[in-house]
Amino acid sequence: MRNSYIVCGRAVALAAGLLCLAVHAREISQAGELRFDFTSRPAPGAVAVKWNGRVPLYDAATGHGFVDRTAALPARPVHIEGIRGDGNGFTITEPAVDPAAATDHYNNFGMAFRIKAPPGAYAVKVVTTSDAADTTVSIAGMQTSRLLAPVFWDAAGLMPNRTRVTAQGHEWSYRYVNGREFIDIEIEPKKAGVPVGVGGIVLTPIAPQARPAGTPPVLYTLGDSTVKSYTFDEAPMSGWGQVFDSLFDPAKATVLNYSMGGRSFRNAYAEGRLNDLLLSGHAGDVVMIQFGHNDESADETRRYGRGATEAMYEEMIREVYLPAIRARGMVPVFVTPMSRVNGSPKPGEPYVNSFGRRRFPDLMEKLGAELGVTVVDLNARSVEYYNAAGQDAITAMVMSIEAGETPGKTNDGSYANGHPANKIDGTHFKEALAKQYARLVVTELARLAAQGDKVAAGIVAQLRGDVRKALAANDWSGIHPEIAGDVVRGEGAYYRNQIEKLLQLGALRKDAQGNFRPGEVMRTGEFAGALSGLMGLPPSALANYAEGPLTRETMGAMLHDAYHANFRAKPAYMTDYNGKTILPGSPGYDPNLDTGAQGAMYYPLVRWAQLQDTAAISPAYVDRLRDAYELGLIRSEAGIARGRMVNGRLLEPRAPVTRAKAAKALYFMWVLAQPPKAENDRR
Repeated sequence: MRNSYIVCGRAVALAAGLLCLAVHAREISQAGELRFDFTSRPAPGAVAVKWNGRVPLYDAATGHGFVDRTAALPARPVHIEGIRGDGNGFTITEPAVDPAAATDHYNNFGMAFRIKAPPGAYAVKVVTTSDAADTTVSIAGMQTSRLLAPVFWDAAGLMPNRTRVTAQGHEWSYRYVNGREFIDIEIEPKKAGVPVGVGGIVLTPIAPQARPAGTPPVLYTLGDSTVKSYTFDEAPMSGWGQVFDSLFDPAKATVLNYSMGGRSFRNAYAEGRLNDLLLSGHAGDVVMIQFGHNDESADETRRYGRGATEAMYEEMIREVYLPAIRARGMVPVFVTPMSRVNGSPKPGEPYVNSFGRRRFPDLMEKLGAELGVTVVDLNARSVEYYNAAGQDAITAMVMSIEAGETPGKTNDGSYANGHPANKIDGTHFKEALAKQYARLVVTELARLAAQGDKVAAGIVAQLRGDVRKALAANDWSGIHPEIAGDVVRGEGAYYRNQIEKLLQLGALRKDAQGNFRPGEVMRTGEFAGALSGLMGLPPSALANYAEGPLTRETMGAMLHDAYHANFRAKPAYMTDYNGKTILPGSPGYDPNLDTGAQGAMYYPLVRWAQLQDTAAISPAYVDRLRDAYELGLIRSEAGIARGRMVNGRLLEPRAPVTRAKAAKALYFMWVLAQPPKAENDRR
């Protein structure tokens, strides 16, 4: 059964599963603290770990002892032979430590003490024999450096880690949700020749949280860059988790997106992302998980790497994520990762599933069926959608960035002159495609609900009423009225993302037939009204331009006027992100977006003096057009290409501007006027 749990040693229905979890949690709570003392001093109520001339090794019968390898993935070897007991605790001195300890390859060994503890949440207190300045204490392979620092789980800085580790003197405190049948307490030196060790450990169970009366349940989304919520400085990139919440009735459910770029099953666990989610949630909350893209990384042997073999991927699901989620009384749902898009397909070449080497979507499907987890097969539905929409539409909606499309940035600097990677990025995508993925997810949930999946049915019941009607009728025109009929496929889809956003914002409108007419020439008055509205200017700000077909020189002059009416100083897109490379470890660094390029510039790569047709500009517009060009507000449209960081040398001042090209310029200006760190799906 897809809507069952595997808990308490057998498959049970959902309601019975929750009851079983409640009983299990009560039994753990009644057991109270589990204390271990490693000293020779009296410690009433604690399990005495004695030094009898040898190291007490882990024994499942006693439920505690030292191990020589942790259960992390990959397993980390630690030392047993160097451990000594001196009455004040058990210590070890390592003769050398890894000089590359700042990277995630290192292993400074030390010791690991294993405690038998069923899946569930625990407050963990560790008293060490050494000072925190010399010691790293970690729980079950967690990355302590990430847990000590104040971090946010999202790009906009709205979701802080509320389960940080505290370390003061010789005392370390954690709150940790365990999925295995034991917990490893790892104590590692920071310095060579300095003894580190353990004097005491206390585990205190933390019961699952009941939802406060009158509070709607929470649906958590947990995934990678394809699910993440993006900010304006990353525009036009989007994740389906960013727009997913708009489909739900806020009185029935709250949707929180814990996703971030570069994450996989392994590192979302190691950095504490899963841990914080589970300690924040309440019994009955749903956790929708999509990982697979970064799990393909070939770094599975690294201590805090992203990649996983299929065996490691399965172990993370089976022994870490599912038991921990269920022990908190929460409900897991799997979403298979969508296929990556071939950014440069041959004409007529069909899209196929990109997961050919490590078949993570298939493995997720298999484990879901075996372990009673609802599985939304976004992978299969994505390939179907790509082939139905066609190459023009799909290429337009992935990160196919050309010069002048966005003032946003990537790790390597600005996107303003085209994609620094000099490629069409088929992994990441724009909001137009994010909305389609979200639609596919809820459509698949509705299909599963119709087949009797109670978990899927519960989620579908939380959707907005009009969304449920759209699902029943297979007609989404009322949910996404911004989708114009003539921009969904073929050449008309080239600027689909910009057109849909401007229609959604009400800056531009469709005709009576529901079309945008992207190839028609834009009118000056319509452009002026749209630009004024997007920049928050009074209608009079651009009222001095004669009505008629919009030309490029007129458009450039309007962009100049709107910019100077709106900005007192250059926005961060022009300064902070101009030629700046974000290095690993820096705030905002996304390993998915690291192309190896350096310092991509915001300002046009071709100087004004290098343009070949400036003499054709009307004298009344020359100064304003030059200023607009040098500010990067208008660029050459001749000689540019998607996925290329290249500028043209023709400004074409007298050329008419199509409605599609006008939408491109308006979108650029809209983003430029937004706060860089605000979420970029605002309506």
